[in-house]
Amino acid sequence: MKPDRRSAREVLLVGSVGLKDSEEVFRAVGPLLGSRMRRMPDGETGPRTSWVARLRFALENNPAFEDDPREVAAGGRITHPTEGTRTWKGSAIVPRGAPPPPRLRLRAGVRPQDIGIGRLGYPEAAIDSYRMFCRLRTEGVVPSHLRLQVALPTTAAFLNAHLVYEHHATVEPIYRERLFSEVNEIHSEIPHPDLAIQWDVSTEMGQWEGVRHAHFPDVQAGVIERLALHCRHVPRDVELGVHLCYGSYGGRHWKEPESTANMVEVHNRLAAKLERPIDYLHMPVPADRGDDAYFEPLAGLKLDRKTKLFLGLVHDSDGVEGTRKRIDAAARYAGDFGIATECGFGRRPPETIPNLLRVHAEL
Repeated sequence: MKPDRRSAREVLLVGSVGLKDSEEVFRAVGPLLGSRMRRMPDGETGPRTSWVARLRFALENNPAFEDDPREVAAGGRITHPTEGTRTWKGSAIVPRGAPPPPRLRLRAGVRPQDIGIGRLGYPEAAIDSYRMFCRLRTEGVVPSHLRLQVALPTTAAFLNAHLVYEHHATVEPIYRERLFSEVNEIHSEIPHPDLAIQWDVSTEMGQWEGVRHAHFPDVQAGVIERLALHCRHVPRDVELGVHLCYGSYGGRHWKEPESTANMVEVHNRLAAKLERPIDYLHMPVPADRGDDAYFEPLAGLKLDRKTKLFLGLVHDSDGVEGTRKRIDAAARYAGDFGIATECGFGRRPPETIPNLLRVHAEL
């Protein structure tokens, strides 16, 4: 793939795109940005707009679990002081302005062998989108070189969103087995040259930053160990993407990153643990960070020659001009990098999407 013009940078859409369905996403993105991309997401539309929030159904209708009485009494999920009180911007699952629902807990007397986690729906969504992807590729709407990008929340994201802390260690391997079995279905049904699997790494960055709970004593080593398990579950001939995420819940990060330093360290330690390359890596850049202090740690990023770095420095709040300033600042410390937004933009009002895509196209 070669960009349309010499100055254009490769584009990554992180995941969610706030349009009606996958066909609308493919038709909007393919002609405008397809020639500058290597992979394209289906937009995570419908119920998946709410990212990991929709997966509450896996526990709330499960006889092994019950609502946590402490959080019921508090009126909803109890968050870390850094997060503050959060409200949802709206989706097909959670009404606009609603607080997160209370977490759940294991019922008294439930043994690990009695816990079952039902289907999560990831293979069904991916395979349906792949069929549409292929049809539109045949029509020439989706460029022939693109892979379908399937972005998935990690096990830690599910645990953090839906389960009280004291039961994370018990449920973690059970949920991870279910998640990995669905990843197996995806890469058994979609041809590997047409597939990219991206892990959305938000909760782990929160653990690294001290904002999210970790049930393991050595937090940094535990984070890397668990991320390596997820990455190893992607076959070598399927593209592997890692989105280091600081969240977009309620329209903001759960914590503003002080710099790229922690993300650089997470990547370097994770990459050293893997027997395969990470094909692409994404890091967010806040709109107000065009300073050297934010980007300087990128000089220590140890990228495999096959790994493409994407920086999430595209913001429609200051458009093309502001984004170019951030690109110039980043270029002082990073080599060849692509561009993206900070996170998926599926929870934005749909009428704002065309302008945000236009900003990508003009850079």
